[in-house]
Amino acid sequence: MAKNFDLIVFDWDGTLMDSTAHIAHSIQLASAELGLPVPDRATANHVIGLGLTEALACACPELTPDRYPAMIDAYRRHYFGRDETLELFDGVREGLAALARTGVILAVATGKSRRGLDRALEATGIAPCFAASRTVDECASKPDPEMLHQLSALFDIAPERTLMVGDTTHDLQMANNAGARGAGVCYGAHPREALLDCQPLGLFDSFDEFCTWLRNHLS
Repeated sequence: MAKNFDLIVFDWDGTLMDSTAHIAHSIQLASAELGLPVPDRATANHVIGLGLTEALACACPELTPDRYPAMIDAYRRHYFGRDETLELFDGVREGLAALARTGVILAVATGKSRRGLDRALEATGIAPCFAASRTVDECASKPDPEMLHQLSALFDIAPERTLMVGDTTHDLQMANNAGARGAGVCYGAHPREALLDCQPLGLFDSFDEFCTWLRNHLS
């Protein structure tokens, strides 16, 4: 029986790694350090998944372009100061390994920098699960479809046979813009109701629940 999907693309923060609270707090600390109004948690959560410049500009509308470098530096100092304490969500390590054994191609599309993603992949040890990855250093920020277009083209897989998995509307809107399919996880940055508006194939409360659903769409 033909598989429904040949390429599964995962967001990183809030989907595979439990980093949402740390990202939001780092945005708030950087804002305070630069004397800017500190965004509330909901605002800081909403921009997670965007490229860093876009995220900080949206979370801190008072930030002028000439201060972007200082804000980025402050954010990175706060984030990298504790990122070694971050962990993968329950079930991610085992679930990815099981999916990789099925022969389906796994990839990552993230708003992180290349440096940040490579650091996280090395720290977690799950890099061998993925055949490729794209970051905002190589592509336009979500929800622009460029990351998914590049990954689909790399493996000569049609967009409609590509599944994007993420915790934000930026992820699911990127899937829609690329002509791919989307699946949402509800334990990350954006609320279930917002994800539902993007018409995903499914919404899941744990990575294990997602993997159980996906196995039924790979055979």
